Amino acid sequence: MFSGRVLTLTMAMTVALAMPILGSAQAPATTDTGCPAPGARGPRPGGLGGPGGAGGPGAGAARPQGPPPEFTEAPAGSPKKHLLIWADTRNGIAQHDIGHAIAIIEELGYKSGAYDTWIRTDSNIISRHPKMTTGEPASGGPSLCNVDAIFFMGHREIELSTEQKTDLLWFVHDAGKGFVAAHVGDTAFLSWPEFGEMLGGRFDQHPWGTIEGSVIVTDPKFPGLSQFGPSFTIRDEFYQSSGFSPDKSRVLMRLDTTKIDKTKARGMQAADYPYALAWAKMYGKGRVFYATFAHAPSTWDNPKIQEMYLQAIKWSLGEIEADVTPLKMPPPTPDALPTPAAIGTPQ
Repeated sequence: MFSGRVLTLTMAMTVALAMPILGSAQAPATTDTGCPAPGARGPRPGGLGGPGGAGGPGAGAARPQGPPPEFTEAPAGSPKKHLLIWADTRNGIAQHDIGHAIAIIEELGYKSGAYDTWIRTDSNIISRHPKMTTGEPASGGPSLCNVDAIFFMGHREIELSTEQKTDLLWFVHDAGKGFVAAHVGDTAFLSWPEFGEMLGGRFDQHPWGTIEGSVIVTDPKFPGLSQFGPSFTIRDEFYQSSGFSPDKSRVLMRLDTTKIDKTKARGMQAADYPYALAWAKMYGKGRVFYATFAHAPSTWDNPKIQEMYLQAIKWSLGEIEADVTPLKMPPPTPDALPTPAAIGTPQ
C-alpha cells in the first residue's frame, strides 16, 4: 500500500516537472522587433510622492503602464489602423504650406473610418524608442512600434540619428509597414542613399514650373486612379525625379512632355524619362507610394486627388490589394525629350 502511494507520488512529480519543458518546446517562436512590450512606457521621471517618485518605493525603477486613453490601440479585430503624418519642413529651402495638406489627410481618415491619425512635425518620434527633449524615453504617443503606415511630407535634410535611420528602414522593409509620400517628400534626405532606394526616386528640380500639365494615367487599375480616365489636365508644380527606374517601381502616372513648351523648361533631363508623377513599389515587405501632387493648397481640395491619396494610404495599410509589378514604358519620342535650349540651369 505504502509503495503504491510512493510510486503514484513519484509519477505525479515527474509529469509536473515535465510539463514546463513540454510547454516550452511547443511555444511558438517569437521575433524580437526591438520594440517595448505593449503598454510599456519606459522609466517614469522621478517626482515627489507616489510609487517610483523620489523617496518612494522603487525610486528610479521602470514602471510599465498602459497608454493614456487617447493613445489606446484599436482592439483586436478592429478595422481601424494608425497613420502617422510626419511633416518636418524646418530645413526646407522654400517653406511649403503643408498645413492644409496634412489636415486633408487626417480628415480623409476620420470621415472614411479607414484609419486614425497622429500628426507630428517632431522627427524624434521616428524611432522604436522615441525620446523626450530631456533624452528620457517618451511617455506615450506614436512611434515606429505602434503605427501601421507613414504619410510623409518632410522637406530637404532632416536630422535623424543613425539608429533612427535604421529604425525607419526596418519599419518598411522588415516590419512590412506602409510609406506614402507627397510632393516635397522626394526632396528629403538627398544625402541618404538608402532613403532614395526605399522611396524609388529623388527630386531633380521642377523645370516646368507651375503649369497646366497633361497627365497620362499608365495604370488606371491601381486603387483610386480609374476616376481620372486615360489622361487629364491639372495645374500644379510637377517634379522631375532622378534615380527613378520604371524597372523597379510601377509607374502609375507620368507627365506628357510632348504637350509642354520645353524651350522654357530649364534643367529638364532626358535621363529622367518617363517623367513619372506617381508610382508604387514594394520595399522588402513594405508598400511604398509617391505622388508629386500637390504644391498649391487648392489642389488638395480636388476630390479626385483626395481619393487618390486615400486609396494609396489604404493600400499601404494592407486594406486593399494592387498589382505593383513594374510596367514596361514606351521608348521616348524626340518631342518628349528636352530641347538643347532647355538643358541647363533651372529657372
